[in-house]
Amino acid sequence: MAQRIVIENAAIATVDANDTEYASGYVVLADNLIESLGEGRAPEGLEDVVRRIDATGHLVTPGLVNTHHHFYQWITRGLATDHNLFDWLVALYPTWARIDERMTYAAAQGSLAMMARGGVTTAMDHHYVFPKGSGDLSGSIIRAARETGVRFTLARGSMDRSEKDGGLPPDFAVETLEGALAATEATVDEHHDASFDAMTQVAVAPCSPFSVSTELLKQGAELARRKGVRLHTHGSETVEEEKFCHELFGMGPTDYFESTGWLGEDVWMAHCVHMNDSDIAAFARTRTGVAHCPSSNARLAAGIARVPDMLASGVPVGLGVDGTASNESGELHTELRNALLVGRLGPHREAALNARQALRLGTFGGAQVLGRARETGSLEPGKLADLVLWRMDTLAHASIADPVAALVLGAAAPVTASFVNGEQIVEHGRLLRVDEDAVARSTRAEARRLAEIAARG
Repeated sequence: MAQRIVIENAAIATVDANDTEYASGYVVLADNLIESLGEGRAPEGLEDVVRRIDATGHLVTPGLVNTHHHFYQWITRGLATDHNLFDWLVALYPTWARIDERMTYAAAQGSLAMMARGGVTTAMDHHYVFPKGSGDLSGSIIRAARETGVRFTLARGSMDRSEKDGGLPPDFAVETLEGALAATEATVDEHHDASFDAMTQVAVAPCSPFSVSTELLKQGAELARRKGVRLHTHGSETVEEEKFCHELFGMGPTDYFESTGWLGEDVWMAHCVHMNDSDIAAFARTRTGVAHCPSSNARLAAGIARVPDMLASGVPVGLGVDGTASNESGELHTELRNALLVGRLGPHREAALNARQALRLGTFGGAQVLGRARETGSLEPGKLADLVLWRMDTLAHASIADPVAALVLGAAAPVTASFVNGEQIVEHGRLLRVDEDAVARSTRAEARRLAEIAARG
């Protein structure tokens, strides 16, 4: 028999197709699924109820879904703070190229802990730096995600275009074409789970047009489709990238990606800041997804993505933290607010995004982009039990009548409880499966170790 958890007396934002909300309602979890939800009290006579939660003063939403990140950057935060993207990469690549398995594990723990305690239930990591002899980096990242308890997609990245080929990474920081493809396929074979309630999935993810060869993009797309997994990369992030693509390939980023097989409903790209009308139309026509990272785009002075135009055209859009060397907070719930505020600095002004659109970007939109909208991203019977209880009756939010507006526009709301796959992983803002203080110590130690190794050259 299914074991049930009953949550009652909560405001509920389901983020379903109709944006159904309940001022005071219930959610019933049965094992790892949402069994039922609705207005008022839970049904009488439920069997095998192992726990009842009085969620008075709380808003229940789907768990947040992060669609773009680089976990390893947790141990290089606060560096190159006044650089644009290309200068920032040139400054940091020599340090990143010296990471090892111990460092990536600690950095993944830090990145995951920060997101999970702030309401993220599905995370992803785009890891593309694989120095020779550095150990099992992919395995260490997946292990950290498993220990934290979040649902996870590893985007196995790669780079094969170094400085000698006209790219940005130093020569010793890249893989060969053959080596990158073989290692990516091995990672898919070992770790990808295609099942409905999968906790670990893998995507194929060459890094960017200025760090990978055309052949790696083409063969990477062929590999992903042969294996039935998704594709991820960076696209149209800066004006410098657009200039680079025109100079090297004779076309803009979107046309270049289309020429290499990199548009489609199984593809999502990070940033997409500098998109013209035809670019957006191409993404809409092919259902290519976008990971919108407003804080990172501001930190690197990349610009304001045309999210309202993308949404109006039918482009799937989710939110991303991005690597914490360009978004030191490492929190996704602050991206709800920043997506709304930054969007209103663009041409649409106050009509750019509203609070419910921002919440949708961070939940259902993210699940769409990761190819998991059947399973998570909204609160509906039959979906996975990935949800968050946000406390809304404290000083920070109590005087805001609309709980969704309070969550998006107010201060970062306390997480009373976060469930993934029906298991609680956060209680009163603290992780239940990981010692946060120990993680803080290990990330500090590994950041120092990396800095010392980099300084020695």
